[in-house]
Amino acid sequence: MHRIQYGIDVLLAKEPAWKSRNIGLVTNHAATTNRFVPSRVALLQQGFTIVQLFSPEHGLDTTGADGHAMSNQVDPLTRLPVTSLYGDKLAPTQADVAGIDLMLFDIPDVGSRFYTYLWTLSHVMQACAAYNIPLIIADRPNPLSGNLQLAEGPILDETNCSSFIGRWSMPVRHSCTLGELARFFNESRSINCSLEVIPCARWQRDQFFPGYANSFVPLSPAIPGFESALLYPGLCFLEATNISEGRGTAVPFRVAGAPWLQAGTTAQLFNMMIAGISGNVHARPVVFTPTEGKYAGQSCNGVMLHVDDYHSFLPVAAGWLLIRLIKELHPVEFAWAAYPTHVNPSGQKHLGLLAGIQNAEVLFETDLDDFAKKLRTYTASGNWPQCIQPFLIYS
Repeated sequence: MHRIQYGIDVLLAKEPAWKSRNIGLVTNHAATTNRFVPSRVALLQQGFTIVQLFSPEHGLDTTGADGHAMSNQVDPLTRLPVTSLYGDKLAPTQADVAGIDLMLFDIPDVGSRFYTYLWTLSHVMQACAAYNIPLIIADRPNPLSGNLQLAEGPILDETNCSSFIGRWSMPVRHSCTLGELARFFNESRSINCSLEVIPCARWQRDQFFPGYANSFVPLSPAIPGFESALLYPGLCFLEATNISEGRGTAVPFRVAGAPWLQAGTTAQLFNMMIAGISGNVHARPVVFTPTEGKYAGQSCNGVMLHVDDYHSFLPVAAGWLLIRLIKELHPVEFAWAAYPTHVNPSGQKHLGLLAGIQNAEVLFETDLDDFAKKLRTYTASGNWPQCIQPFLIYS
C-alpha cells in the first residue's frame, strides 16, 4: 500500500508565503497527518501562525453527541481559543475573524450529503467571501471513493428541503472530496471567495479507505470505523423511524433493530431481495442493547449488515430496502419518527430533510415488489456526474 499524503501533509512540506500571517483553522481532532499527528499541532510545530480555531458539529474533540450544540472552549492541546460553529452560530462572524488574515480548513468528511462538516465548510466559504478573507482547504480523500458511478440520490429539492443536513442541490452519496465540492459551490452558488485547494498526493478516485490507509480515525461518536461510514448513507435514514440505528452500541449504522423486530424473517427477506439491487451485502440476525438513543437499556432484535464488496455496494438503496421490508413485516409496530437536533429542535420532517425530497414517506407506501423494482430510480443521482465534472481534482 502506497502511503498517500493528505492535503495537510502536502502543505506541511511547503513554505507558503502566508505561513507567518494570522491563520484561523477550521478543524477537529479527526484531522491528522498521515502519521496521526493532529493537524493543528503539526502546523504549530512547523511554525504556522495559527491564532484561532473553529470547530464543527461534535466539537473539536469529535465526541459531542449527534445534534447537540457545542460551546466555545480552549483547546487543551494548543491552548488556542476555539469558536464553535455548531452552537449559537453556524458561520464565523466579523468579530470572530478580526485579526485573521486567512482561513485554513482541514476536516475529514464521510462522503454523505447529510454529514454536516460539508455545510460548515459552505458557511465558512460565505463568511470568507463576505469579509474578504482567503480560504485554503487542505483536501482529504472521500473514504467511500470518488467513483461517480456509485453516487446515489435522491437529488435534494432545495426549494422545499434545504436545511443544515443538506443546504444545496446534490445527491446523498456524492463521491467527491470537500475540496471538489468547494470548487463546485464557489462557482455554482456564486460565492466567489478567494479559494485555494491543496490536493492530496497519490489518491485516486477508485480508492476506498482500506485501499489507502490501515487505521480509521473516528470522525464522530457514531462513525468509529470505515464500515459505519460505508453504511451510513443508507442506514442514517433509520433516524427518521422508530428503529434503532445502533447509536449507543459498538456498531452504529451497521445494525437496525427494535424489541419487536422479527430479525430472522427480516434478514432472510433482505438477503433474497437485495441480490438484484446492490453489490454483495449480507444481513444476519443479532441481538443488541443500546446504551443511548432509541430503546436505551432495552434488548433489541435486529439485523447487522456485512458488505462483501464495497466496490459495487449501494448503501442508500440497501438502507431504503431494509426500511421498506421492516415496514412491510411490522405494519402495526413500525412508525416514522421525529429526530430533534440543535438545528431542527422539533425534529419534524426528518425523513424529507435526509432524503432531500418532500413527502418521501409516500415512496415507502409503494407495493414491496414494485418498490424493489423502482428503487434504483428513486435513488438515482441524476446529472450529478456531469455537473461536478469540471470541478474534479483527481483522476
